[in-house]
Amino acid sequence: MIRFLPILAIMFVSFFIASSIYAKGSSLQSQLLDHAGKSYTGSQDPSYLNYDLALREVIADRINKQFGIALNTKTYSGFDLLEIESLFKCKKAEESFDFFLKMFPKYP
Repeated sequence: MIRFLPILAIMFVSFFIASSIYAKGSSLQSQLLDHAGKSYTGSQDPSYLNYDLALREVIADRINKQFGIALNTKTYSGFDLLEIESLFKCKKAEESFDFFLKMFPKYP
């Protein structure tokens, strides 16, 4: 029993650290996870619009944290922001962020 005490202590500390790390962004991510597994009737479905808004907020927040660029969540769709994020991750140092943003239509 005493041999397992250090292992249990390590597991407990690891769980506590991991849960505190994920709790920082959990409010935005939990909004997004509320829509997991749902299907929608179309792009005007109110449930889909809520999902897209949650997706836009999560991805825009991630882009701001990783690249220091605050994007308006009303300007781009959630899926456009996913593409923008992936392009930003692959961009070369000499390329500007505006070059990639011009590729996407802006929504009013």
